[in-house]
Amino acid sequence: MQVMGIDIGGTGIKGALVDTDSGEMLTERHRLPTPQPSTPKAVIETMAELVNTFAWRGLVGCGFPGVVKDGVTYTAANVSEKWIGVNLREALEEITQSRAVVINDADAAGLAEMRFGAGRDEDGVVLVITLGTGIGTALFTGGRLLPNAEFGHLEISGQEAEDWAAAIVREEGELSWKKWGKRVNKYLRVMERLFWPDLIIIGGGISKKHDKFFPYLTLHTRVVPAEMRNEAGIVGAALAAAG
Repeated sequence: MQVMGIDIGGTGIKGALVDTDSGEMLTERHRLPTPQPSTPKAVIETMAELVNTFAWRGLVGCGFPGVVKDGVTYTAANVSEKWIGVNLREALEEITQSRAVVINDADAAGLAEMRFGAGRDEDGVVLVITLGTGIGTALFTGGRLLPNAEFGHLEISGQEAEDWAAAIVREEGELSWKKWGKRVNKYLRVMERLFWPDLIIIGGGISKKHDKFFPYLTLHTRVVPAEMRNEAGIVGAALAAAG
């Protein structure tokens, strides 16, 4: 089944056509910068441009950086607060003239990892954590997703975890891998004490450099890098749409 997957991020909006049976992208990933400010109008116009690039008229799946219920966005951590209360599914269906499904972006990445990546064949409790502009989380048990688990907003050391340990914090604060790795470790240990997962999968672009910070992780839980990496959000959004 062919579905267009879209991944809305704080810095880029990415899309591709996906074969949801194999998890393979059938086209090159196309990326457009996320408008600043990232208001609903500006982002939806950018998504329309992205869809038109593929001349696509068919099922669309979209990952959004916030809580999504029935196509409506309830939070907006790394985009404009004007997104709160917007029915993104309706807007997407209007611009594509096709049926659309909208899902939390970390949930989308998690679906891809569980189906085609590091979490395949895992039946226990699996926690997928994406480290990027923020911290996204997706929690699975027996292969089933608990949607909209926004554990990146837990308080760590007096502030939200993603404001303290997201990948962008390391870059902007010019933190050493050791210092940042210890922050990630502290966050993961909190997650471990809360959920005692059988597996933790670390995703986001930073997972390509896992050898730089994994040595500073001291958990009982097995921790592995994501396998889908930058494709996870797109593939997972397509999977969500395909059902």
